[in-house]
Amino acid sequence: MANITAKQVNELRQLTGVGMMDCKKALVECDGDFEKAIDFLRQKGQKMAAKRADRDANEGCVLAKSNGNYGAIIMLSCETDFVATNAGFVEFTTSILDSAMAQRLTSKEQVLEMEMNGRKVSDCITDQIAKIGEKIELAHFETIEAPKVYAYIHPGNRMASVIGMNKEGFDEVGHNIAMQVVAMRPLALDADSIPQEVKDKELAVAAEKTREELIGKAVDAALKKAGINPAHVDSEEHMASNCAKGWITEEQVEMAKKIKVEEAEKKAATLNEQQIQQIANGRLNKFFKENTLVEQEYIMENKMTVRQFLASADKELACTGFKRLELGA
Repeated sequence: MANITAKQVNELRQLTGVGMMDCKKALVECDGDFEKAIDFLRQKGQKMAAKRADRDANEGCVLAKSNGNYGAIIMLSCETDFVATNAGFVEFTTSILDSAMAQRLTSKEQVLEMEMNGRKVSDCITDQIAKIGEKIELAHFETIEAPKVYAYIHPGNRMASVIGMNKEGFDEVGHNIAMQVVAMRPLALDADSIPQEVKDKELAVAAEKTREELIGKAVDAALKKAGINPAHVDSEEHMASNCAKGWITEEQVEMAKKIKVEEAEKKAATLNEQQIQQIANGRLNKFFKENTLVEQEYIMENKMTVRQFLASADKELACTGFKRLELGA
């Protein structure tokens, strides 16, 4: 068996980034052969990756960059915040993003197959697993192309965005809109960008909520008319508790139960569906205002929408799209 020196261990550590003890073990197992030791460590990384495959990787690093008319956003996940904020992990994430942007890649699959320093990114990630000892995965990689693309990374590398604009020459506006996307979490660019099935679902939920509220108001009014506080009988638990405290009588509990059933049935039978749909449509419009970028209130000036802010800079200026990533979202 070869005599393994501290110098050899340190050289292998410099090559692989793996801990000293693991490097020494690899050299001992491979009788001092560096190439075999490197393969040994890579196989260890593969085994570790397999063992940790079912672990949660809810921390990580989110970065975004733009280069003229092309921008990309990446999320590299890990298990702990300690690793996520480590300079080496951030640097590794940055190197993947920079290499992918240099080739103008457009999908996560392409990035995983991309070569970086002579190895596929997927293999480089496995090497990092061996080095760090945590589950690491390329969770997301998305891109956007437009006449001008802007990127914004929120401090801490936990959320970022890239946005496309239809014109150049509006750097401050573009930067602010990219910040808006990160801060206000829009689901889509505008109402037309939301799938019809999502709109239908939101409208149905709004209509059902409206029915429940109208029935609830009628029941509460009937309870008050009978001299019963609706808050004292809003659940079986409250009725039993408040009755034990002497706040209501058993007779009032039974009366309340009867009123709640009868009044609810009576109101449900006389609901005005046209009125319900009008209210539901109002709620859908509120959903658009809160969740579509151009209809949101502009964070720098809440007296105008993002659409109005863009128009104030240039009547023809528009955001063409955006991508947003956030850890835990």
